[in-house]
Amino acid sequence: MESNGLVGSADALPHQPVVAPSVDAAVISQPSNGISNDEIALYDRQIRLWGMRAQEKIRNANILLITMKGLGNEIAKNLVLAGIGAITIVDHESVTEVDLGAQFLITEEHIGLNRALAASDALRRLNPRVQVTVDMDDIRLKGPSYFQPFSVVIATDLDSSTLNVINTATRLNNRPFYAAGSNGMYGFVFADLIEHDYVLERQKSNRDTRVGRETRTRSVVAVTTKKEDPNVEQVTKRELYSTWLLASDVAPLPKEITSRPKFRRAVTPALSCLRALWEFTQLHGRAPNQNDHNDLAQFTLIAGQKHSALGLPSETMKSAFLRSFLQNIGCEVAPVTALLGGQLAQDVINVLGQNKQPIQNMVVFDGEAIEANQYALHCEGELGAKLLDAAPQAMDMAANGNRIGNGVPVLPAVDPSEVISLD
Repeated sequence: MESNGLVGSADALPHQPVVAPSVDAAVISQPSNGISNDEIALYDRQIRLWGMRAQEKIRNANILLITMKGLGNEIAKNLVLAGIGAITIVDHESVTEVDLGAQFLITEEHIGLNRALAASDALRRLNPRVQVTVDMDDIRLKGPSYFQPFSVVIATDLDSSTLNVINTATRLNNRPFYAAGSNGMYGFVFADLIEHDYVLERQKSNRDTRVGRETRTRSVVAVTTKKEDPNVEQVTKRELYSTWLLASDVAPLPKEITSRPKFRRAVTPALSCLRALWEFTQLHGRAPNQNDHNDLAQFTLIAGQKHSALGLPSETMKSAFLRSFLQNIGCEVAPVTALLGGQLAQDVINVLGQNKQPIQNMVVFDGEAIEANQYALHCEGELGAKLLDAAPQAMDMAANGNRIGNGVPVLPAVDPSEVISLD
């Protein structure tokens, strides 16, 4: 889905149309760098969309996908059908009856089997050309070297502490990282590509494209004219990223949003609620219990604190929204997992092909508004590879391959009047 424009892209301006790479019929009739004629015929439509070079990079990609629930099913399906070279699916949990609601790669016959193993046969049938590997270990037991062989690491439906440790490991190995999760009608996609270069082909405008900084995260690093068409320019851009640790908690909204009341009111309260959920699970090692009065009180308090820290007006955090969010925690809704999984998979394909602007850096889906808006969440200071690690403990945990501890602090008591009612 499109961004709401609050963190607008210069690439989306009307005078700078993006030109899809053209593929000559004579070119696609011949194998290129190991791609057979059969593969060219199979992927003909997408080759015409993003080009032969991009398809070659996709074909050579080795993807790691963690957790095979409904969202993981959707991501895996889209990547396998796109023709990636290999995918490793990791999940140590077993299939239950609950999984049948939003997971189309498994059936009742798989109940009791490992979730990754159960989904693997259906994935292979979707595209026998893709190498599918199953890992039934707990991802939290892996050391940082485990992530080194993969082109992209995708972690879904995990707690915030685990995502932080995995992201630290991917940074140690200089690997692109995606995190995503869904809770009923709400969800998110996060990207830490560290530093990512991509090339846009577009018609030249009356104004020359200048090399240099466009936004805090984006710069133009090179501009050339396409040899086959002097009216088309090839613009190389670079996006800089920060970590899950920062984006999930302390990073503020960009000034383009916070400086204008209209834009602040348009920010979905789902962002504040997601941050509250991530902090609650870090503190307690579990999601809030809807039947526990103290859990509801503490979640309400945290959500209000997160909303205020983002500089958002208190009137946009309504009790009805809090109630809806809490009731959706832990649920899987197939249309939502399909939407988020499709968007994440498409961004991975764009990143591999290096010919589209990627997510920067957090997409939040709000089922109440039926919107998936993009927010660039970064702290002050360096970005990209120069970003100083603000979590030495997480770095140590990743380097040593340690599991996440169970010790958690206790939140302060909350006035009962602050608790929302789920009735």
